[in-house]
Amino acid sequence: MNKAERTGWIVFPILILIAVGVAWAGSQGGSQVGGIPVFALAVGLAFIVQWIVFVPSFIKQTEKFFDLTGSLTYISITLLAVFLSPGADARAYLLAGMVIVWAVRLGSFLFGRIKKAGKDDRFDELKPSFIRFLNVWTIQGLWVTFTAAAAWVAITSATRVGLDVFALIGLLVWVFGFGFEVVADNQKSRFNADPAKKGKFIRSGLWARSRHPNYFGEIVLWLGVAIIAIPVLQGWQWVAMISPLFVALLLIRVSGIPLLEQKSDKKWGGQPDYEEYKKNTPVLIPKL
Repeated sequence: MNKAERTGWIVFPILILIAVGVAWAGSQGGSQVGGIPVFALAVGLAFIVQWIVFVPSFIKQTEKFFDLTGSLTYISITLLAVFLSPGADARAYLLAGMVIVWAVRLGSFLFGRIKKAGKDDRFDELKPSFIRFLNVWTIQGLWVTFTAAAAWVAITSATRVGLDVFALIGLLVWVFGFGFEVVADNQKSRFNADPAKKGKFIRSGLWARSRHPNYFGEIVLWLGVAIIAIPVLQGWQWVAMISPLFVALLLIRVSGIPLLEQKSDKKWGGQPDYEEYKKNTPVLIPKL
């Protein structure tokens, strides 16, 4: 067993403990079914779904269903949370609709992209190792939990508050972020599909305003979700506000921008036009 695999066996229980902590905190003051908090049930199922799909994925040594599984997890568990929460109100349905619309759009986009590409290079070194590949799926379960925490806590909360100014502001923020992400993704897809642009980097449309406008939209839309959830949060349920913070941290510091910036520097670094683009274009927040 090499060092990476030994580390993997240490990381796995840590991921589970973090999930248990979030499940406990988010369940305080929440709805229950059969004595089991609905939020905790949602968190548990988020991991179980990943592990079920992991088995055939490891056997077949494929990552093609990774992103699709994540999206289906959001959709199915959000619907289940609404169904199992007595007295689900307009705020709960609004949040559920926002999460589902986002998951359907992003899931179909990512699945179509990997289907076209045939593979995702990020998984090449991980797939042969049982524990390292399992941890990738387990991390996705934690990613789903953290990202949807604000929505799921508000949906399953026993506290009900009618639609208010928080709902209106949150919805407007979400619409802006969602639209920004969709436009950015579509612009890049069209750019990459143009044979004349092969081997070049995009710097038109929203990509002239930010080097990662799709990530900016992603962070903003989850901030909108969190704003809508605020009026019903009580006590330990405030852990749900980790949702937009987690998304921002993940994209800015971990697996989003750093990896893509490194990949771009390796591909185009030293080219005058690319260096000028980096110098004059913000990495995330679009310039006016």
